[in-house]
Amino acid sequence: MSYGKRIIASASIAVARPPAVAFRPIERIGGATGYYAFNWLWHSRGMLDGFLGGPGLARGRPPRDALRVGDKVDYWHVAELEPGHRLRLDCEMKLPGRGWLEFEVTGDARGSVIRQTTAFDPRGLAGLVYWYGMYPLHQLVFDAMLRAIAAAAIHEPMDSAQV
Repeated sequence: MSYGKRIIASASIAVARPPAVAFRPIERIGGATGYYAFNWLWHSRGMLDGFLGGPGLARGRPPRDALRVGDKVDYWHVAELEPGHRLRLDCEMKLPGRGWLEFEVTGDARGSVIRQTTAFDPRGLAGLVYWYGMYPLHQLVFDAMLRAIAAAAIHEPMDSAQV
């Protein structure tokens, strides 16, 4: 298959929590937890994907909080995981291209920066039309998701070793 040049969008937000704590909401993504913002849109996209022959939302996610490489999370595949630091989800939806969603948390005991990156390798003109046609909606959804993950991280309890 011929793919075009990779398109990347990235944003970050600071939180007053150490990386291990800030990462907890990220590891709970998908399944019953949802995607922290516009869950009805994520659900609708999953239903459409199932209709198109993709995995849709039928797979859910493992019943544990901690993910593992190889896990299926709705229409994602856990491709890379560094606990407390990085999670990369490969998209398995029916798309005119390949997509990834990555979270990276860096920082120290005083605070962290959560970086969310989406990457897309468009396949032909259909892939470019898809990406740029969906870009305004993706921007809205992913920005809201990042802010909501940061808010969830702020409400995560810290154990005595992290205080």
